[in-house]
Amino acid sequence: MRRFLAYGLLVTLGAGATYAQSPYESAGDFAKYAMKLRDQAILKVEPQVFIPTTSKSSMTRFAWKASIVTTVFWIGEQPTANNPVPNIKSSWDAEWISHYGGFDTPDASSRRNYIPVSFVPRQNPFYCALPYNDVTHGQFKPEAALVIPWFKQAYTQAGHSVCKDRWIAIRKGNRTCYAQWEDCGPFRTDHFQYVFQNERPKPNLNRGAGLDVSPAVRDYLGLQPTDVTDWQFLEVRDVPAGPWRTYGDNNHFVLAKRQSEQRLAQESTDKARK
Repeated sequence: MRRFLAYGLLVTLGAGATYAQSPYESAGDFAKYAMKLRDQAILKVEPQVFIPTTSKSSMTRFAWKASIVTTVFWIGEQPTANNPVPNIKSSWDAEWISHYGGFDTPDASSRRNYIPVSFVPRQNPFYCALPYNDVTHGQFKPEAALVIPWFKQAYTQAGHSVCKDRWIAIRKGNRTCYAQWEDCGPFRTDHFQYVFQNERPKPNLNRGAGLDVSPAVRDYLGLQPTDVTDWQFLEVRDVPAGPWRTYGDNNHFVLAKRQSEQRLAQESTDKARK
């Protein structure tokens, strides 16, 4: 298309030059003017594409979910009128309380530095629940690959959740906490239109709550039992330093530190043998 536009302009201008006195002193000047007109014509029919010159953090990939009613739940929580499902197990872990290491008491007097005083959690105490489960009966739900933005990158095997352990940022006022997605709820496990798209949470017994958070998140943000927060998904590389990077066999930062320490220990052993 560019070639034909340039040729047409040159022919038209060339024809005009044979019948009127040319204002250009040389063929080179005339050619430059013709190319300028060509570029102007192309800009009228072809969209301009702007290529960013700087990379942006993945924090901008996922929109904030604003003003979400947020409730507190905990591993080992017993069923109540507003929470009919006990939290002995999660949607993805039938032995959740055992793998965590015990009852994650919400009693502030029995907690210190965001963990229970009675034991050190074996999983990240900064956890949350969102109302979608990507797996049912050991298989991915039909829509999972279509609606989960990171599905292809995170897929490892059939029926192995790509949502479990995902990081989210949770904001209250000028304070932001980071937690891993470890269970499904409140109340629903099918609302992908809210979790990944633009719908609001559905009405429920807890004032339309769309996010459950652990006692550690509650304490860091200073939340009431029922409160309002904003949240967004983010990549592991965008999780800043903080207490949420300290504990847990499911914690990317703990695992990375262990691997680094093991590698250094192996290198020291190898050097000693030489």
